[in-house]
Amino acid sequence: MSETTHDGGVAVSAPPSPDDGLSPAALAAKHGLTVSGARPGVLDYVRELWGRRHFILAFSQAKLTAQYSQAKLGQLWQVVTPLLNALVYYLIFGLILNASRGMEEEVYIPFLVTGVFVFTFTQSSVMAGVRAISGNLGLVRALHFPRASLPISFALQQLQQLLFSMLVVFAVAIACGSYPGPSWLLIVPALVLQFFFNTGLALIMARLGSKTPDLAQLMPFVMRTWMYASGVMFSIPIMLEGRPSWIADILQWNPAAVYMDLMRFAIIDGYGSDQLPSHVWAVALGWSVLVAVGGFVYFWKAEERYGRG
Repeated sequence: MSETTHDGGVAVSAPPSPDDGLSPAALAAKHGLTVSGARPGVLDYVRELWGRRHFILAFSQAKLTAQYSQAKLGQLWQVVTPLLNALVYYLIFGLILNASRGMEEEVYIPFLVTGVFVFTFTQSSVMAGVRAISGNLGLVRALHFPRASLPISFALQQLQQLLFSMLVVFAVAIACGSYPGPSWLLIVPALVLQFFFNTGLALIMARLGSKTPDLAQLMPFVMRTWMYASGVMFSIPIMLEGRPSWIADILQWNPAAVYMDLMRFAIIDGYGSDQLPSHVWAVALGWSVLVAVGGFVYFWKAEERYGRG
């Protein structure tokens, strides 16, 4: 296109751009541009997480090592802390309040220790999940990676801590007359189911905690209430004997109690199947799948909002 200027010359104007008239969205699509930090599809997100599996493992191990780096006893506190809690609960509930009623001493002691260590696994995963995003904003804002890596790595950290602590549980069980046998093989599937359940909880709490940091102050009270309602220090059927059966059923079917009961059944000789709720493995699997899948989807839906104020 040309036009004559005032001095008689001819000026040639640029031809119209092929992008003229395109909306911003159409323009971006034409040139292959995408929104920075946009949420990928679920399958793509899972593939990204799998690609970061080495980071997740290394991050969880680094956090575990650094957790007690300033203490003189170091990693021993992983065992000493829940063991001291078990001792306090034994003095208060076992001796003073007689919460061991219906159980012999050699059953109640490993019963209590197993319950404390297993519940601490869930409790620590929840508390770490609350701070997974809000406590790592510098990392979230500086690097691009699937944010679910953080709560998953924290849940993995707690699993590693529990595996280290299980040596004490085994020692206490053996000292009380419960020796290794075929039932101990059930520890593996019980821990796997609890790990997936805890990971789902950590993902849920990570999303909630990313927008409500004060949740970290409230959760200790929630977890303490959950602990008292889950039979950590007492047998739910024995303690609620004479009460409406539906109360005991609700308490026994809550996931914390289910996973503790499975571990106790696997480890303690005197803790038989009559102490377990009906269909306990199906209930454990149901809780694990429901919370793990639901928590993952719930966290994924807010992926693009983490760390953006």
